Amino acid sequence: MRLIPPTTRLHRSYLGGVDEFAGARRDGDGLWQWVEDGVTHEINREEMESEDGFARFVARRTDPDRDLLPGWVPCTFFWMEQDGEYAGSLALRHELNEFLAAEGGHIGYSVRPSARRRGHATEALRQSLPHARALGLDRVLVTCDETNIASARTIEANGGVLAKTVEAASDGRLVRHYWIAL
Repeated sequence: MRLIPPTTRLHRSYLGGVDEFAGARRDGDGLWQWVEDGVTHEINREEMESEDGFARFVARRTDPDRDLLPGWVPCTFFWMEQDGEYAGSLALRHELNEFLAAEGGHIGYSVRPSARRRGHATEALRQSLPHARALGLDRVLVTCDETNIASARTIEANGGVLAKTVEAASDGRLVRHYWIAL
């Protein structure tokens, strides 16, 4: 498994992966939106299906100077690639805002359902840590739901130390806070 920047080469595979989530939350994949000249633009599925629309999506997703949605922080997006197929997404947030400090952390990720239980999340998190260090971070916050034992194991396998468990203000679920020293 390789952690790579989003690419048009994985167009069909990415959309197939999104379909597998069947509307469930895709941590680390961001929203299908972008900001230009202060205006938020939604990207719909029809646009994502077209080669030109998908190319615009990838270009914006990989542009380090892109405008941000209000209240959002700079973020580097990665995709997990296994044997030429999209296996999942990872977002490396360069700093924490109030929401990320409480629920989201510096790094969020998700693996498409058909690619789970193969170590992709553990390897993607491992590969993301040098990128976080290159941003000047000396440690990263990685969170997971209290009930997500697989994600807790992924974080712990990468040196995550449980700091606390908090109740999410957004929906009351319990969220584990792990710190990984870089």
